[in-house]
Amino acid sequence: MFDEVLGLPAHPLIIHFAVVLTPLLVAVALAYTLMARRRQLLAWAVVLLSLAAPVAVFAAKESGESLKATRFGSVDAAIGARISTHQSFANPLLLSTLGLAVAALLLVYATSPSRNSIGSDRFGRPVTLALSAVTVLLALAAGYYVFRAGDSGARAVWGV
Repeated sequence: MFDEVLGLPAHPLIIHFAVVLTPLLVAVALAYTLMARRRQLLAWAVVLLSLAAPVAVFAAKESGESLKATRFGSVDAAIGARISTHQSFANPLLLSTLGLAVAALLLVYATSPSRNSIGSDRFGRPVTLALSAVTVLLALAAGYYVFRAGDSGARAVWGV
């Protein structure tokens, strides 16, 4: 399933979704967390990106594993080391993106107005502050890992 798209290797095509959606999720989640007055405008983007970015990262990870198995099973030590370095960022990227998505969705739910109390947090201020802190930390982690995965992938391909 993750091997080819119209006869082309799927990984170089699929990674573009992860490379675009993950930084967008990071940016929008940070904006939602830090700009309380803009939350109503940003909530829909946080929800959509929280659903799409982890799926894109998962598809990129799976297609990368497929590409390595089918086309790079036996390579010289230099390119093998670069591919291994690139591959080492897949799981941390997936986990940090998934964690960010969950934290951001919980934050949107916690800060959205409830029927009983308009304008206040659903779970109280301490819970909202804790969710905000977790969201910021996970956004930083996801941003770091998407950069490292992309950079190491480019270095693996271009030999830089």
